[in-house]
Formats: sequence, C-alpha cells, structure tokens
Amino acid sequence: MQASSDRIQRIVIVGGGTAGWMSAAYLARRLSHLPVAITVVDSAQIGTIGVGEATVPAIRDFLAAVELGEPDVLAATDGTIKYGIRFEGWGGEGHGFFHPFGLYGVPAGGIAFHQYWLKLRASGHELPLGDYCLATQLAERGLFLPPSTQPGSDLGVFNFALHFDATRFAHLLRRLSLANGVAHVDGRIVDVDRDSRGVGAVRLADGRSIEGDLWIDCSGFRSLLLGEAMAVPYVDWRRWLPCDRAIAIPCRGTHVHRPFTTATAHRAGWRWHIPLQHRVGNGIVYASEHLSDEAAETTLRAALEGEALAEPNRLRFTTGHRARFWAGNVVGVGLAGGFLEPLESTSIVLVQSALERLVALFPDRDCDPRLAAAYNRQSVLEFERIRDFLLLHYWANGRTGEPFWEAMRAVELPDALAERIDAWRAGGLFVRREWDTFQDPSWLSLYAGFDLLPDRTSPIADQMEARDLLIAFSRMRDAIERAAGAAEPHAAFLARHRPRAA
Repeated sequence: MQASSDRIQRIVIVGGGTAGWMSAAYLARRLSHLPVAITVVDSAQIGTIGVGEATVPAIRDFLAAVELGEPDVLAATDGTIKYGIRFEGWGGEGHGFFHPFGLYGVPAGGIAFHQYWLKLRASGHELPLGDYCLATQLAERGLFLPPSTQPGSDLGVFNFALHFDATRFAHLLRRLSLANGVAHVDGRIVDVDRDSRGVGAVRLADGRSIEGDLWIDCSGFRSLLLGEAMAVPYVDWRRWLPCDRAIAIPCRGTHVHRPFTTATAHRAGWRWHIPLQHRVGNGIVYASEHLSDEAAETTLRAALEGEALAEPNRLRFTTGHRARFWAGNVVGVGLAGGFLEPLESTSIVLVQSALERLVALFPDRDCDPRLAAAYNRQSVLEFERIRDFLLLHYWANGRTGEPFWEAMRAVELPDALAERIDAWRAGGLFVRREWDTFQDPSWLSLYAGFDLLPDRTSPIADQMEARDLLIAFSRMRDAIERAAGAAEPHAAFLARHRPRAA
C-alpha cells in the first residue's frame, strides 16, 4: 500500500502563457480526485510568445477534458473555425493545394479510395482530390457544418479545429484554473534550489521561496528548469528544418475569410495568415542564412491586407527538442521541451499530448526513472514524426531559382521519412508508425498536392473498370454536394453563437 507521504502533493508550473495555463487547467481537472495542490508561478514582467493561434482537431478533445464549450471559447477569444490549411506557392508560383481535416472518398471492395483515384488519374482523368473531401468543400466555400456523430459513410467523416487569439485563450484558461482551485503566484524567479530528486524550490526576487514535488517547466525557450537547472542538452534539427526566425504582425481584416489557415511560400520560408473575428494573424517564418530580418519584415508588411495593429513580434528559435523531456522531477512542456515551426499548427497539440502522457504515467514523489524513460521515448517519437511530416513540405517543393528551396530539395532525409516516401512511390502504400500525429489522409494531401505520385498504379485497383469508377466518383461528388447544401455560412455560425457565450 502506498504511503501518503510518497504521493505527489505539490505541483508547481513555472511560466504562464498558453502552455502554463493549459497545464494548470488540464491537471486541475484530471487530478481533481487527488489531494494535489497546483500552483502557477509566473511574472507579469516577463512576456509570452503569444502567437500560436491555429490548432488541429485534437483541441476539441482538450476543451472537452477541461469542460469548456467550443462556442464559449470562440466568443471569448474572437475565434474562428478551421477545416485545414491552404498551401500557396510551395510547388511553384501559382501552385496551391489544401490539407483538410477529413477523409477522401470511400473504399470499395476492400480497396482504398486513393488507389482508384490514382488509377483514373493515370488513365488521363483529371479529378481534383479535394472534390472527394467534405472538409475541403466546406473550407473553400466558407461554410460550417458540425461533424456527424453517425456519418452514413466515410464521405461524412471530417473534423475541425479552431483559430483563436492565443493571449485571450490563456486568459480564459487562467480564469478556469483559478476557479478550479489552482493558486497563482506573480513573481520573478531568481534562483533554483536543487535536491536529490531534481528541483526542490524556486526563489523569487521578493525573497519568497516556492517548494514543490513535481515541476512543470513552461518557461518557454529559456527552459529555466529543464534546460538550465537540470542541464538537459538540446538536440538541434536545423539540418532538416533550417528556418530559425519569425516575425508576427496582426492586422485589421478587410475581407470575409473562409475557415482555414493559409501558408504561403516565399523565397526563404513561408508566411501564415490566420483569420480571427477581430483581426488577422500574420507572420513570416524564414531562414536567416537566406533572408535578412529587414527583408523579411518588408515581405510580411507588403502582404498585410489591412492596417497593422501592433509592433512586430520578433522570434529567434532552433528547431529541435531537449534530449529528455522529463528529468528527475521536472517535465518540460511546450517550448521548454522543444520547438517545431508552426507550419502544421502543432505547438498546442504537443502541449496537450505532453499533459496526457504525464497523467497516464503520473509518478510518486520519487519520480520512478522508468516512467520518465517511457515518457521520453514517446515524446521523442512524437516530435520525430511531426518533424518528418514538416520536412516533406520542404523537400517536395517545386520552386526554382531560389537557393533556400533548392537546398531543401537536396536535404538528406531521415531514414524513417525516406522509407515512407519509398513505400508510397512503389505502390501507393502508407507506412504507419507509433505516435504518428498525422494519419493517411494528411500524407495523401501532401503527396497529391506536390504531384508526388507512385511510379505505377497498383494492380489491386484493377478489380473495377474505369467506367464503373467514374460513375462511383460522380456519386461521391453528388453526396458531398448534398452534405454541403445543409451547411451554413461560417460568419453566420459565429454570429449565431456569440450571444450564447456572452
């Protein structure tokens, strides 16, 4: 029987912002049955990154876990719906494709839809892949339709994520956390006291000392506890993802925007465009070796659709992660544990999955190193899987006459990514691995978007004749048209739910 003195009694989260208050809200709810005191220590004098404004559909699971309603979050953060990401210019000027949060087509005879689509394409039938995905059609038409809990077929399987003001989201989580018993200490940490378990206490500038049994490091790029106090080194991935700087500038919106994020390639990286209800989030990600800070800001400002609403927020980063995400009694969450550029909006889901893993492997005060080893293995795998998915965007690019993009096409791929591409090119096969964040439809979006198609069509697709396939494909399009006809304009959905949240 476990002695009560062996149990975690004090969890201290160092750093506020999105990661800190997500941690507080989630742990307060999931550990509510335990006698655990949770404290957030941050300082109003220290700013936060605050530019993570796009998410993936897993955010809906997080909101359900902390008992926040999606309409309430949309209203509190001036948020919008996101059905996927539109990529512009990655295959060359004028090139574009969409990565949706939904399935493509329906299988037939036990054969996946994409094998039939590849067969028809090879026969000369130009059938846009997005015509067979309901999420894509909703996004491109500016519509909203909630996912069905009982779809009639795979054609109705889709999901959505959210865009929101990250600062307002953190404030919402802060209010929720405090209401659920989380304590908040406003103070600047000036020293960290180590003990046999790892970190014993932190000392504040005003002389106070905060003690804890388990520490969640949400201190951002500084990684105050995991990187500095615990001296866990950083694994640098710039050889694969060399973009190392970003600038963010919000602006007034001047258009009616559809429910998706846009990622537009430029000569040394890419720009993001995230529509919110009260403004538009804009940013530029770039490799400083190929583009100066001044040129990057000029490029970004030239793309703003309306008046800039704030001074530029300039970020410097190194893609990669700490060699261990959990060391001693310290767990690094968010930027304190690692960073992957926001190309596929994975920053917040990495916080979420880190918290889910921590609860699943929740330790005693001794923080059994076997639990930490399992946590670290899973965390590294998750980071590597996302890294490979991001790298595919760069490696498969079709831009010419630009040193950055030509260098990206020449990058030596990690073995796991090379194996995925080889299996796809050989026969349209998807390789599935443990801790994959992105599943088969996402990989298909990129392969098809970059015209990276198999060297041959698979003979398994020959069980249906082309004429029968064309009839079946036409019926799929008709079904999607009917489903889209039941949707409402995205703007109308937002307006309809605003009074309820207010």
